[in-house]
Amino acid sequence: MIHTVSFPGLGLEFTLNREAVNIFGFSIYWYAVIIVSGALLAWFYCSRKGPKLGISADDLIDMLIFAVPLGLIGARLYYIIFYLDLFRNPDGSLDFLRMLSTRDGGLAIYGGVIAAVIVLWFVCRHKKISFLAFADLGAFGLLIGQCVGRWGNFVNVEAYGGLTALPWRMCSEKIANELFSQGLVDAAGWQQVMDGTLGVHPTFFYESLWNFVGFFLLVYLSRKWRKFDGQLFFTYLAWYGVGRGIIEGLRTDSLYFMNTPVRVSQVLGFVSALAGAALIAYFLSKKPRPEDLWVNRLAARKAAAAEAAEPMDEIAAVNGEEQKSPNDEKEENSDAGDHH
Repeated sequence: MIHTVSFPGLGLEFTLNREAVNIFGFSIYWYAVIIVSGALLAWFYCSRKGPKLGISADDLIDMLIFAVPLGLIGARLYYIIFYLDLFRNPDGSLDFLRMLSTRDGGLAIYGGVIAAVIVLWFVCRHKKISFLAFADLGAFGLLIGQCVGRWGNFVNVEAYGGLTALPWRMCSEKIANELFSQGLVDAAGWQQVMDGTLGVHPTFFYESLWNFVGFFLLVYLSRKWRKFDGQLFFTYLAWYGVGRGIIEGLRTDSLYFMNTPVRVSQVLGFVSALAGAALIAYFLSKKPRPEDLWVNRLAARKAAAAEAAEPMDEIAAVNGEEQKSPNDEKEENSDAGDHH
């Protein structure tokens, strides 16, 4: 389906086709292309950043093999749980086939993050890697993926906010019709959205921009101020939590706790922000030392192993000289006699 989206205050207009390509009658949507692109970009960056945090490219691949599919499942389950009525048939029964289809969107980032963290914990436990160091690396990937992925919402014309007359307001016929069907505007309001007098907050862009800034904040912290493993991940929780909590309050499509006006993601956002800030304060209060960082512990282990190997090599060389057989000595004497 093709939609026209405009930003009247900025003089911008876009014609958006949800379908990226059609292969033998099977449509591949831009939403999926953008999500996959964000994941690939996150992997590309993390594979290069990982060694600086003590995480090898092989360990990253092992984690992604499980985290990506299970993260998507978690994101979908989270959405289904809080939007269960959308998946009911007219008779009230659940439509399980519709639950499996994500072609029209329907992924909740918090569900994906929760699933990915659980997977990461098991992978680190199995491979004996620092969970918090790996979580620091994952924070970069999450911000990159979320920053890029939000543009899939733009193509789908979804995840927008309430009415506004700000210069960057977003307008489209789809938005006007959805606001009217939800009772958020009357006929006069519908007309104002249609003619561009009013629009909605482009909350997808707010969150993408917030994550973009957050990514560079983590880059700066990782170079100058990283004191302990987990610091970057806790900063991600605090940064993203504050932004999501504020932005979620503007949206018209929030997930709510059962039959209450409480927005799920807004509560999770502010709770994660408080948890992240509290954890940062706690770990800093323990006066962490540079040598306690996972990457430095690995370097110390390798240095110790190398030092231990040097004397052993010397001993082996000496023993090799002392253990020459009599036949070897006879051959050497014979060779000397031949030269005479």
